[in-house]
Amino acid sequence: MFKTKTSRYWASIPPWIFIGAAVILLPIFAFMTVENINRQKQDSIRLLLEKGAALIRSFEAGTRTGMMGMMRSGFKLQRLLTETAQQPDIAYLLVTDHTGRIMAHSELSKIDEFYGRDLNLEAASFLETVQGRIVPQPDGREVFEVYRKFAPTGGQMERHHGLMMRSQRFMGGGQDLSASPQIIFVGLDMGSIEAARRADTRHTIIMGLILLFIGFAGVILLSLAQSYRATKASLARIKAFSDNLVENMPIGLVAINDQQKVASFNHVAELILGLSAEKLIGKDARGALPIELLQQIDPLGDGGGLIEKEVECTLKEGKRIPLEVSAQSLHDGDGRFFGHVLLFKDLSEIRALRREIARNQRLASVGRLAAGVAHEIRNPLSSIKGLATYFKERYQEKLDDQQIANIMIEEVDRLNRVVGQLLDFARPIKVSRKSTPMKKLIEDSLKLVERQASEKNIKIETHLPSQMDPIFVDSDRLNQVLLNLYLNAIDSMDEGGRLAVRITNSDLKHNTEIKVIDNGTGISQERLSHIFDPYFTTKATGTGLGLAIVHNIVEAHGGKVSVESTPGKGTTFTILLPLTDTRESNDRKKLNTGR
Repeated sequence: MFKTKTSRYWASIPPWIFIGAAVILLPIFAFMTVENINRQKQDSIRLLLEKGAALIRSFEAGTRTGMMGMMRSGFKLQRLLTETAQQPDIAYLLVTDHTGRIMAHSELSKIDEFYGRDLNLEAASFLETVQGRIVPQPDGREVFEVYRKFAPTGGQMERHHGLMMRSQRFMGGGQDLSASPQIIFVGLDMGSIEAARRADTRHTIIMGLILLFIGFAGVILLSLAQSYRATKASLARIKAFSDNLVENMPIGLVAINDQQKVASFNHVAELILGLSAEKLIGKDARGALPIELLQQIDPLGDGGGLIEKEVECTLKEGKRIPLEVSAQSLHDGDGRFFGHVLLFKDLSEIRALRREIARNQRLASVGRLAAGVAHEIRNPLSSIKGLATYFKERYQEKLDDQQIANIMIEEVDRLNRVVGQLLDFARPIKVSRKSTPMKKLIEDSLKLVERQASEKNIKIETHLPSQMDPIFVDSDRLNQVLLNLYLNAIDSMDEGGRLAVRITNSDLKHNTEIKVIDNGTGISQERLSHIFDPYFTTKATGTGLGLAIVHNIVEAHGGKVSVESTPGKGTTFTILLPLTDTRESNDRKKLNTGR
């Protein structure tokens, strides 16, 4: 979309603006650039000439100084030339006569060779000012050569000493200093100068291009201003909308570019996968994201298509979560591939709700069945109990018959209790809420199991806050829940142990959390998911209805009950109860809002 709009804005500018700007500005800046380059070249040559002239004057001064003391120690021109040539940036230093024969050279091996025959040496031997030229070397380098006549002796020295100097020869070169005109050549290394000149040239060209670009941009800036403002405003709105959409969408989003790097990672994806977007953006997706997610984009490649699948995703800590994943390739307006996008949502709650719905459906079916069975069983049970009582009273002298009658009565009573539990489970549980002090309720409920706990040497612990607000519950029903959990905990401990009750306020004090903790035998993971199902029990004599009724009572209060257990270490039941009646609270909110 952006590309299309930008192209449309550029297309709206008349072509003659571009052509006119190029025709006017290009020659101007080209001429300025060439002039600057030529000026820099001339400056470099002038600098080398001045440097060469200074070196020649220095050498001549050194020669005169040496000649003044030649009678004491002997003066060697060759040594002075060699030492002078050791200065930085001097490639070579030599002196020839007017025929070109080398009289002294910074390289001893070249003495008596000929040099400079491509020049007019006769004329050069009378030059008062330095001349320069560029001389290529055998190794491919270029040397800037400065030359002029060599005049180590002045007229004043000749008048003072007469012909004394002519009687001496170059002790290193073997030639008379004044026998014939000489020419001195100084070869200067152009490396540093050329490097600086090239840098200046590059800088000049770059500056020329920059100025050309600035001028060209200035010409068309007014034509682009309105289009730019409109495009910027449109892009700002699109970016704000897309960023808001990506960040606040209720499903996880991961975008991977064509280099397999993570390009986008929204907040929901962070929560689901337990990863940080700040650490992931720009990282290689293969090492950062779960492999189950990346496997969904492999079949897509660079092509199109859409993949939707439910997968089990393994997180770093080993936890597995079910995800519904949609994967698709991304392409721009020209069809070029630039990445993949993954959309996913956590199915844990959905699957839990599905299991809960299925369980509730099973419970409803069992409840209806239980109600019918209980009704049909109670009438015959009453008759059986009546007959057993009759025979017990009639045959009092027969002890065996008395014992049989007692057993029949006890079994009928036990069946009546089971039927009563069936009816409690089958019919909807009604709770009568009232303000109840939780601390007193817990203490009273624990007194009911003190004897059973003492018989098995079980220690009872309570962790109750010193100050607790009362909550609105059905105290009788909640006492039934707690008593059932206490008895289950005591039954799970053979001899000795610990039964603990802990109460805390959670969720900004909107709920009360009750934990019943034991260190008994525990429950295996396979059985844990069925612990609240009716007729599911781990006891040899249990009916399997106690925890199912506990679940129903807690739900009738608008709360939740959950269980955690480790075999061999113990079990923890957690009850979460609202401090107030949620239905009353909702009704109050509706009245306040006028609904």
